[in-house]
Amino acid sequence: MNLTPDNQFSSKASQLLSWGHWFTFANIGLVLLISTIYLFADSQPSTPLGWFYMLITWVSHTSFITFCAFVLTIFPLSLVFPYPRHIRGMAAAIATIGVSTLCLDAFVYYSLGYHINIQSLPEIISLLWSTLTSSPAITTVIAGSIIIIILGLELIASNHAWRHLDRLKNLKFARYATSVLVTCFALSHSIHIWADANNYFDITKQDNVLPLSYPTTAKTLLARHDLLDIEKYQQARNVQLEGSKGEFVLKTSLPNCEAETQIVNIVVFENSEQLNAFVTERSNLSVLDNVLQPGNRQDALFNLIYGLPAYYNSEKLRGSLPAWSQKNALLGLSGFTDSGFKDTDGEHPVNIILADKLEGLPTENLIALSLADDNGKELITTSQAYVSDSIQIKNSDSFKQLNDIVYSVISEQLNCPTLAEATMLGRNLNQDFRQEGVNYTNGVLITFKKDRITLVNPDGSYKQMSGSEGFLLEQSLDIPFLIHSIKELQKFTRSSGGN
Repeated sequence: MNLTPDNQFSSKASQLLSWGHWFTFANIGLVLLISTIYLFADSQPSTPLGWFYMLITWVSHTSFITFCAFVLTIFPLSLVFPYPRHIRGMAAAIATIGVSTLCLDAFVYYSLGYHINIQSLPEIISLLWSTLTSSPAITTVIAGSIIIIILGLELIASNHAWRHLDRLKNLKFARYATSVLVTCFALSHSIHIWADANNYFDITKQDNVLPLSYPTTAKTLLARHDLLDIEKYQQARNVQLEGSKGEFVLKTSLPNCEAETQIVNIVVFENSEQLNAFVTERSNLSVLDNVLQPGNRQDALFNLIYGLPAYYNSEKLRGSLPAWSQKNALLGLSGFTDSGFKDTDGEHPVNIILADKLEGLPTENLIALSLADDNGKELITTSQAYVSDSIQIKNSDSFKQLNDIVYSVISEQLNCPTLAEATMLGRNLNQDFRQEGVNYTNGVLITFKKDRITLVNPDGSYKQMSGSEGFLLEQSLDIPFLIHSIKELQKFTRSSGGN
């Protein structure tokens, strides 16, 4: 093929190549504007270097991805099909698809905390479906308007660049802009290499914020959500330091709860032997299998009393009534002062009692369970609870937690589901059959999904195991689910923002 300067095909291809660069510059500006959504989806950097890295990475990475998209799509088309009018239209259509996909990915990342990927496709489809069904007309209008606006901007940029190509060629802007972008790109990667080598988490926690960037690891994920104990990571792993804790903040005003007249008694035994001795004498109790609880007794009691993971366990919070009992005095506590909780006298709609002896315990409307062995070394254990036939809690093969039990009691027995939702992290075992959950104890993040339990230590190391059999699983981390679990865990923190 003759591609000399006098050849008409070569001339068109050269013009289209020059036009393509300016069309790409226009798209870089649009993509930079849209990608600011990613920068505000997570916690902001806490150091000047972290901010500087975020800005130069935002500029360089989005520009690089946009340029690569041009090289892989529009550039080959302009060589094999050098017809300006058709190429401009096709380029606008291709760019509209790409930018619209970016908008969708930004929405998914802002809502769920991870980018579009095959592994988390069910969660993404669920998000999109719930968004559409909640207000179908408004959602359709907004989505359609965004696509039309993007297509309009692409057509304007495409035609303007072609019609003013000679004038644009004389501008020095492209040369300076290219130098700035290349410098930012090189500087960004150099800073990241240094930060990764020196455990500078204010930078490495930004991995995978932008699409098609560094893959997420357990360490960067924990650092991004302030769950990484940096001191513990930098020191030897045998140093026992407490992991990060969250301050409990109510997001809404407390709903009123006029409790039903029926009283629920939750009896807590010191060990499984006492529990078994108690239940053998009673035939009106149904078993509740696969109750997952921390080996740390105070954390387990915190789950049960407050309906929250021990991520929120603090001396300040233990000194006050649980949020779900503050408005209507729903909770009675007896026998837990040695564990750091404040007893409340009298009979209440929900009574949690520590059984130091078998005599004189309630016999009706009863939930009986035991704590882990006092000398147990297990981080988490599974056990059984027993429920009176009058208590509406369904059994299932999936794991359930102590906070799920009290959540179900408030929702079903007291008929106050809005109060449970506003003050606790759990699920109604009669209605919510998701086989997943999150907890936190001794600085370790605990997530489970079906039979797989994942334990992520404060230094970023992790292990996965079968919940029913106990053997270790050699599988890669399910990062999207881990992000979802952390967001759920931090629902009541000041920085969660309700996302």
